[in-house]
Amino acid sequence: MASESRNAVPRGHVDPDYRVVIALREVTLRLNLVGAEFAAGNHLHTTDLRAIIELLDAERSGHTATPTWLAGRLRLNSASVTALVDRLERMGHVQRARAAADRRRVQLTVTDNARRLGEAFFGPLIGRIVGIMNGFEPRERDAITRFLAAVAGAVPDGPAGRDDGSAR
Repeated sequence: MASESRNAVPRGHVDPDYRVVIALREVTLRLNLVGAEFAAGNHLHTTDLRAIIELLDAERSGHTATPTWLAGRLRLNSASVTALVDRLERMGHVQRARAAADRRRVQLTVTDNARRLGEAFFGPLIGRIVGIMNGFEPRERDAITRFLAAVAGAVPDGPAGRDDGSAR
């Protein structure tokens, strides 16, 4: 028993290697709560919010978002994505349009109304985050961005435990 207490980690001790992991977990939890508050206040499911975020990110990167692509990003089946897009379209948050190059292909876009709702709610938070980032030198911001991109790449794409753990 004496050897157990000698090797035990003292209560309240945080291994220095885990401080960043704990901080990331705290940011994730807080952002999830903020997202859930926005979703509930706008009669959305959290998956609806994830869909809108995915569509906005696709647009920013120049990617054409389709229902099939969105299904893959959200890990949903075709019927579930159809119901989700139908719901978002009825609410005025998403539009379907036929692709100019291939009229059989449906493209999804976020409406200006959805953008305004998001900007009104998330804008102040985004402004605070940008203000914090402006307190860092460009070289430090680049390092933070590289770190966060590497962490995002290390998170499994599929259900936890089905990934080999290697970064993508």
